[in-house]
Amino acid sequence: MLNMTTPTPTNAPTLDYLDGFIDERTAADFLCQSVRTIQKWRVTGYGPKFYKSGRSVRYRRRDLLEWAEGRRHDSTSSYSAV
Repeated sequence: MLNMTTPTPTNAPTLDYLDGFIDERTAADFLCQSVRTIQKWRVTGYGPKFYKSGRSVRYRRRDLLEWAEGRRHDSTSSYSAV
Protein backbone atom coordinates (compact mmCIF):
# COMPACT_ATOMS: atom_id res chain seq x y z
CA MET A 1 0.00 0.00 0.00
CA LEU A 2 1.20 3.51 -0.80
CA ASN A 3 2.29 5.62 2.13
CA MET A 4 0.39 8.92 1.87
CA THR A 5 2.01 10.84 4.70
CA THR A 6 2.53 14.57 4.51
CA PRO A 7 6.11 15.84 4.42
CA THR A 8 7.61 16.55 7.81
CA PRO A 9 11.08 17.78 8.69
CA THR A 10 12.20 14.17 9.05
CA ASN A 11 10.98 12.89 5.66
CA ALA A 12 11.19 16.05 3.51
CA PRO A 13 13.85 16.16 0.76
CA THR A 14 17.00 17.90 1.91
CA LEU A 15 18.24 21.10 0.36
CA ASP A 16 21.62 19.41 -0.01
CA TYR A 17 20.28 17.54 -3.04
CA LEU A 18 21.06 20.48 -5.36
CA ASP A 19 24.48 21.02 -3.80
CA GLY A 20 25.57 17.39 -4.00
CA PHE A 21 28.25 16.35 -6.47
CA ILE A 22 27.49 14.07 -9.43
CA ASP A 23 29.80 12.50 -12.00
CA GLU A 24 29.92 13.52 -15.66
CA ARG A 25 27.72 10.64 -16.84
CA THR A 26 24.97 11.66 -14.44
CA ALA A 27 25.46 15.32 -15.39
CA ALA A 28 25.16 14.43 -19.08
CA ASP A 29 21.91 12.57 -18.39
CA PHE A 30 20.68 15.52 -16.31
CA LEU A 31 21.25 17.85 -19.30
CA CYS A 32 20.02 15.29 -21.91
CA GLN A 33 23.43 15.37 -23.61
CA SER A 34 26.16 12.85 -24.28
CA VAL A 35 29.21 12.57 -22.04
CA ARG A 36 31.37 13.50 -25.03
CA THR A 37 29.37 16.70 -25.55
CA ILE A 38 29.88 17.93 -22.00
CA GLN A 39 33.56 16.99 -22.26
CA LYS A 40 33.84 19.22 -25.35
CA TRP A 41 32.02 21.99 -23.50
CA ARG A 42 34.59 21.82 -20.69
CA VAL A 43 37.44 22.20 -23.17
CA THR A 44 35.87 25.19 -24.92
CA GLY A 45 34.56 26.81 -21.73
CA TYR A 46 30.98 26.75 -23.01
CA GLY A 47 29.49 24.33 -20.50
CA PRO A 48 28.45 24.55 -16.87
CA LYS A 49 30.89 25.05 -14.01
CA PHE A 50 32.63 21.90 -12.85
CA TYR A 51 35.02 20.66 -10.19
CA LYS A 52 38.14 18.64 -10.91
CA SER A 53 40.26 16.71 -8.45
CA GLY A 54 42.96 14.69 -10.16
CA ARG A 55 41.24 12.83 -12.99
CA SER A 56 37.83 13.05 -11.37
CA VAL A 57 35.31 15.56 -12.75
CA ARG A 58 32.21 16.45 -10.75
CA TYR A 59 29.26 18.79 -11.18
CA ARG A 60 26.75 20.26 -8.75
CA ARG A 61 23.10 19.95 -9.76
CA ARG A 62 22.59 23.60 -8.78
CA ASP A 63 25.29 24.69 -11.26
CA LEU A 64 23.72 22.57 -14.00
CA LEU A 65 20.29 24.10 -13.38
CA GLU A 66 21.66 27.65 -13.35
CA TRP A 67 23.59 27.04 -16.57
CA ALA A 68 20.55 25.52 -18.30
CA GLU A 69 18.25 28.32 -17.10
CA GLY A 70 20.68 30.86 -18.54
CA ARG A 71 20.07 29.36 -21.98
CA ARG A 72 16.29 29.50 -21.79
CA HIS A 73 14.58 31.58 -24.48
CA ASP A 74 11.03 32.49 -25.42
CA SER A 75 11.59 32.28 -29.17
CA THR A 76 14.35 31.86 -31.73
CA SER A 77 14.38 35.61 -32.31
CA SER A 78 15.01 36.37 -28.62
CA TYR A 79 18.69 35.45 -28.69
CA SER A 80 21.69 35.91 -30.89
CA ALA A 81 23.84 32.99 -32.00
CA VAL A 82 27.15 34.21 -30.60
